[in-house]
Amino acid sequence: MLNLTPTELERYRRQIMLPGFGEEAQQQLKSATALVTGVGGLGGTAALYLAVAGVGRLLLVRGGELRLDDMNRQILMTHDWVGKPRVYKAKETLEGINPDIEIEAIAEYITPENADGLVQQADIALDCAHNFDERDLLNAACVRWRKPMVEAAMNGMEAYLTTIVPGVTPCLSCLFPEKPNWDRRGFGVLGAVSGTLACLTALEAIKLLTGLGKPLLSELLTMDLSSMEFAKRRPYHDPDCPVCGNISLTQQSVTSLVGHCS
Repeated sequence: MLNLTPTELERYRRQIMLPGFGEEAQQQLKSATALVTGVGGLGGTAALYLAVAGVGRLLLVRGGELRLDDMNRQILMTHDWVGKPRVYKAKETLEGINPDIEIEAIAEYITPENADGLVQQADIALDCAHNFDERDLLNAACVRWRKPMVEAAMNGMEAYLTTIVPGVTPCLSCLFPEKPNWDRRGFGVLGAVSGTLACLTALEAIKLLTGLGKPLLSELLTMDLSSMEFAKRRPYHDPDCPVCGNISLTQQSVTSLVGHCS
């Protein structure tokens, strides 16, 4: 693990004070690389909280330009950036907030050509893409390379969240063997809703990287934020899943993944 500088010790002092956290957990964050896809209202906000927590390296992956109708929820953006590749602005904003971390901006969508290479660089992936094509590609790559993935999505005022550890939990294909017919611009969204889910998504990643608390392993957290109803459900782990059905991990491997991803 990487040692902390005096500046980092002061920057992260308040979270280092947390019971069960300490300098060791902060060093684990500093040594970690997190891959964040989407980098919009969900992924961008999650990336913000990973950056301020001190995750040492962020890979931000999102193709396309910023639109004016993104601006109600994309807190890393500014109005003058409309029409430009959003991922570069995300990098600029995060570097201004925390210059102690390394950020790589990749202005691409997740594709069959880049998925494996991106996942291999990371200790953990945050799946915040806006379509199931990208989500399925990232899920399959994480399973292939045995990398944990925090899966988060929202639709209107509803959202779900889970943590996927290959060989331990159901993968995304187990959860959604038939993909919903989903139009990324066919539903309304409040920035506070995507921001709420993003904070929980970042927290899941931090827990998995450090061993703090209990992550959502084999649990699907569902949220209806219009009524503030939250529920935990047990998703089905399909033994015949075409993506993850043929892999298994020993208990020792599970321990090495959870809390020691880096």
